[in-house]
Amino acid sequence: MRISDLSAMAIITLVLVSLPFLVTRVNAEEIIEGLSEEQSAFANRMVTFMADMDAQMFDRIAKLNGGLQLETATASSESSDRDIKVTRGPIVEKAGRMIAVTRNRGGKFPTERYFSRRLSFDIHPETPLVGMIHAVIQMHYDKDGTSAIGGWLGVMPGATGEEDLAYLKQTMDDVYDKYGVDPEPHRKLICDGHAEDDPFPTDNLYRRKPACVGGSFFTTRERPMMSVTENNYGFMTEAFERFVDAYMSLIERRKDDPYTAEDLAAQDAMRLNWLEDRLFSDPFTTNVTSYEAWSLATLPPEVKF
Repeated sequence: MRISDLSAMAIITLVLVSLPFLVTRVNAEEIIEGLSEEQSAFANRMVTFMADMDAQMFDRIAKLNGGLQLETATASSESSDRDIKVTRGPIVEKAGRMIAVTRNRGGKFPTERYFSRRLSFDIHPETPLVGMIHAVIQMHYDKDGTSAIGGWLGVMPGATGEEDLAYLKQTMDDVYDKYGVDPEPHRKLICDGHAEDDPFPTDNLYRRKPACVGGSFFTTRERPMMSVTENNYGFMTEAFERFVDAYMSLIERRKDDPYTAEDLAAQDAMRLNWLEDRLFSDPFTTNVTSYEAWSLATLPPEVKF
């Protein structure tokens, strides 16, 4: 079906197929048009990393759920392609993966790019004792000669216990320490959101309420995203892989634990807040990605009002 993305003023086609070239390992020596040999190597490593993360995540969910019931879709326009994969089940109630490629885009976030990839996981377990994860990693080379690598690694806690939140925090602390990255600005950004005069401001009235255990690695008025270097690439890919792995281990650990009505109420409030964030706060869902794409990929299986 054809849909109108009102925020981007573009016509998007949502198709129930996948884009194999977005989620396939590539030849690490392939030279990408407009990029140097070194830049192409980083780009090809990122494409392969995302394909590996996709395979690992859905294999792990299949073991928890006793198989996979997959929904796949694409959302394409003149400026971008998005490949979406969703599964649902008894332990992981819903998990969504989106891989996006942005080319030349005008509007609020103008870009002209030689290369870009963005991978996101949004996972909603059945147990309220583990909150939901929103994990993003992205990298791009722009035609103005700049590069960037970053993302967002966080958990909306719901009824997650302090012991488990401390485990997630320590997992990230280990990666911060290994690569010599100061966690303070990234934790502040994930907790407080973006200011009104930031390039990507958030409406904090409806903003998500994450635990301050991961980090946000996007541009602010004081600090641009990290450029693509060996250290920054290693930091972001290891942080993404280890944070998601630690989160999945919590689902495996807590899936059979008893919970209370208060725990379910905390989960309901968390899921409603996440919907509010998607509709009113996040600048990418409100300005860039079509509703049909982000709702399929990121929303929980049920929201109570």
